[in-house]
Amino acid sequence: MSPSVIKVLVVDDSAVIRGLMTQAINMDSDLKVVGSAMHGQTALTWLQHNQADVVVLDVEMPVMDGISCLKQLKQDFPDLPVIMASALTRAGAEITLQALDLGAAGCIPKPVATNPSEAIAQVARDLIPLIKALVGSTNATSQSSFTNHNNSSNAAVLPAKTPMVLVVGSSTGGPNALKTMLSAIPEKFSLPILIAQHMPPLFTKTLAEHIQRETNRPTAEAVDGELIERGHIYIAPGDFHMVIDKQDDRMVIRLNQDDPEHFCRPSVNPLYASAAKWYGSSVLAVMLTGMGDDGIEGAQSISERKGYIIAQDEQSSVVWGMPGAIANAGLASQVLPLRNIAPELARLCSL
Repeated sequence: MSPSVIKVLVVDDSAVIRGLMTQAINMDSDLKVVGSAMHGQTALTWLQHNQADVVVLDVEMPVMDGISCLKQLKQDFPDLPVIMASALTRAGAEITLQALDLGAAGCIPKPVATNPSEAIAQVARDLIPLIKALVGSTNATSQSSFTNHNNSSNAAVLPAKTPMVLVVGSSTGGPNALKTMLSAIPEKFSLPILIAQHMPPLFTKTLAEHIQRETNRPTAEAVDGELIERGHIYIAPGDFHMVIDKQDDRMVIRLNQDDPEHFCRPSVNPLYASAAKWYGSSVLAVMLTGMGDDGIEGAQSISERKGYIIAQDEQSSVVWGMPGAIANAGLASQVLPLRNIAPELARLCSL
């Protein structure tokens, strides 16, 4: 096996799921399933004698479940990326978000297709890019052309107008980044906050509940046609794009199931573009950690209308794809560590 091949350990109590994941992963010549286990204890034992670059871990298993296994993995192998695989259920969403809090790098839904070939295609679509992004960000030195992460040089760049709305995009690593940023925003920060986080249905509802508990701000999945209110946080529901529209001089939320953008629904692009359309230079945008470059066109629209964009920096991102694309395109007003974003948002809105 080539040293450059990414070695994957698959852990699931279902032989069928292990087989589907193995077939999907091995379809890509850059990846290889080198081990499989039917519960967490077997996985830990395997890792004592073998090497993997990434672990795909089931949430619910007998003997040792995914959460218990993850806790031990983070102690024994702190640098080993772990991807949680979860059923699309409310319980699965709750446990998966708990796993992300504990250090899991990402999550995917288990395949729901009854046709094996469709299930394999779904796993390949969801899992292969995530594995490559996570292992690439762990093993590779930065290839980005953007090198100025010293925000002191960017501090003189101020919003053209007083911000009226905050729009946020995030993906891999996003749930934890969102909670970190939003919980640090001062109570007096009153802009409405609209978020497009790449997650499936049910997961976004659970994420909204977690954020409300962390921030004590009114937070919910967005509802089509509802008024955008100051001080509220709106999460795009899984499988729906969220956009801003205007109705009788009031800004409202619209949801749609238009084609995915950058393979994502919700996508950050429609949210950013609609914010640029209706708020113009009063848009304040943040792009947090995530793979790919979803949001790049929407960020261009915000930039053209003199809106203000903050991108999370590479060092604090799980994957510096989406924020890196914006930074490297010259669209970011500032590139900041995650811990600095909330204080900067407060400063910008107090000008």
